[in-house]
Amino acid sequence: MKLKNLNAWDLTPAEGARLQGRLAERIRGGKLPAPASILGLDVSYRREEKAFTAGAVLLSFPDLEILDSVSRTGTSSFPYVPGLLSFREIPPLLPILEMVPTPGIIIVDGQGIAHPRGCGLASHVGLITGVPTIGCAKSHLAGETADPGPDPGDFSPILLRGRIVGFTLRSKKGCRPLYVSPGNLLDPEEALKGVMMCLKGYRLPEPTRLADKVSKGKGRTVRE
Repeated sequence: MKLKNLNAWDLTPAEGARLQGRLAERIRGGKLPAPASILGLDVSYRREEKAFTAGAVLLSFPDLEILDSVSRTGTSSFPYVPGLLSFREIPPLLPILEMVPTPGIIIVDGQGIAHPRGCGLASHVGLITGVPTIGCAKSHLAGETADPGPDPGDFSPILLRGRIVGFTLRSKKGCRPLYVSPGNLLDPEEALKGVMMCLKGYRLPEPTRLADKVSKGKGRTVRE
């Protein structure tokens, strides 16, 4: 897919935080489209080699069958700083984003607007690609929320500065919840709907579950 060149990547943490504040002003909401395909993205870090492997899996919708998958290994000099994951993980993702067809929706293992500066990894990806994007994170970063009920599909809102920015979702009974927020071009309720449509009995939605496996070398990779 064609990407927008929004910024340089050789930034300091302070410069990255300021950039997130400016990019947050460009984020918009919207309704969930009726996609023909959904792309899942995840990045795994190999500490011993100080390298990242980025995985992308393109699925048909609504049957969620694999259409394409690709992985690429790369490095990043940006340090680990909570809230600044974009600048550490997007550089390894850029080559594979350019390789895959443009999907109807992207789901990213990371935060969207449920972020201290309103622009997490999923939001940054959404602005670069121009595709409706959802952040589906495994841990809580920002905002106030309550633990949802015990059953799959139970959820509670994430409130940040007095507005709903996402939802804490119980995706599987007996599992820790997920933290769902829109990246770009979707409203919070639409992002939640998109993730729930991609659940197949696992904790993670199918696009990021399979992308996680590919990034760790445990899943089916169509192209490398």
